Amino acid sequence: MRRPASIAPPKGKLGVLLPGMGAVSTTFMAGVELVRRGESVPVGSLTQLGTVRLGKRTEGRTPKIKDLVPLAKLDDLVFGGWDVFPDDAYQAAVKAGVLDAKDLTKVQKFLKTIKPMKAAFDQNFVKNLQGTNVKKGKTKFDLAEQIREDIRDFKKKNKCDRLVMVWCASTEVFLKAEDVHKDLPSFEKAMKANHPAIAPSMLYAWAAISEGVPFANGAPNLTVDIPALEEYAKAKNVPIGGKDFKTGQTLLKTVLAPAFKARMLGLNGWFSTNILGNRDGEVLEDPGSFKTKEESKLGALEYILQPSIYPELYGKIHHKVRINYYPPRGDNKEGWDNIDIFGWLGYPMQIKVDFLCRDSILAAPIVLDLALFFDLAQRAGMRGIQEWLSFYFKSPMCARELYPEHDLFIQSMKLKNTLRWMVGEELITHLGAEYYD
Repeated sequence: MRRPASIAPPKGKLGVLLPGMGAVSTTFMAGVELVRRGESVPVGSLTQLGTVRLGKRTEGRTPKIKDLVPLAKLDDLVFGGWDVFPDDAYQAAVKAGVLDAKDLTKVQKFLKTIKPMKAAFDQNFVKNLQGTNVKKGKTKFDLAEQIREDIRDFKKKNKCDRLVMVWCASTEVFLKAEDVHKDLPSFEKAMKANHPAIAPSMLYAWAAISEGVPFANGAPNLTVDIPALEEYAKAKNVPIGGKDFKTGQTLLKTVLAPAFKARMLGLNGWFSTNILGNRDGEVLEDPGSFKTKEESKLGALEYILQPSIYPELYGKIHHKVRINYYPPRGDNKEGWDNIDIFGWLGYPMQIKVDFLCRDSILAAPIVLDLALFFDLAQRAGMRGIQEWLSFYFKSPMCARELYPEHDLFIQSMKLKNTLRWMVGEELITHLGAEYYD
């Protein structure tokens, strides 16, 4: 891909469309509004607090990311979305139980103005939800066309210059790519035939791409990770990416595993379990939805540790992942890991990690960054899969001939080098040999 000759300025309003207005979406929207009012700090957001070093260490040039590249301003963001329940964003936030009343009260009036559009929903894909605020149509294609109409109406009503879409809805049942996903004609024919391999999330992705709207997938669903929609996104000059927000346990996994590999420490086993009581936990009680999440969580270690290259260290790993729905915990997930490693002469050691995290508190700044970066990518003329944003995903999408890069530190370097590349700054390799000549 050629470096952009110029990046179009972020003029006017940016509409952020969110399929799924539950815990993550409402925490994101409430947080942005609190930051806009000067009531809080956007902790966890690279676009707001992160910096990029430029040139040599001796130059002292370390601008904030938002000063290096032309990102949309928080004041220019407008929010909308779809949900299977009719609650406005304030009601949904109260039910989610993520934010304290003292914070929600400050933005109550604002959140009450954000009401969900009717969702395209199929209970065959999310077994444990019974939606009431849902669209009706004879075919999946009809539903997708209704989503397109929603997108156009939202843009016009809110006088938005540009839009982005970030999937924040539930994990769907596990799907593998089939023939109907191989190209756009097959995909659209399957939508019209109500083919069972066309998931609701795919309808949103197709509609977004059709309307020229960048699409980021925050769940482990197949969604845009199929040839038909990848090629469609390229043809329409639309950035896409995913899958699955990298928040708690997997975030730490992509930090610790690279450390073991860097020091050539062996790994016998890694047991991960979670207890979670929010809507996501309820959805994942269904084996089909859990299978989708399990595949997302299991993939990171194999790609980071490369057992085919280091069989004596990582050739016989026992990797288990469990998620347990436990309502009393709410959104405050606990991720517990037991890691069995071995060192010099094969002597065993153990590491125990108990991460009492807040799922939506970790996800909300990811939604913000993805919305702003995907909008930036489109204004820079970048299209198709945005692998440089793998930093934010458990199962990063990449070109078909590549393997995904999961190492958080490599992902971070790729992200920052891409930003340098976009503005014509020298890429940084961290070699530093010139300091010692």
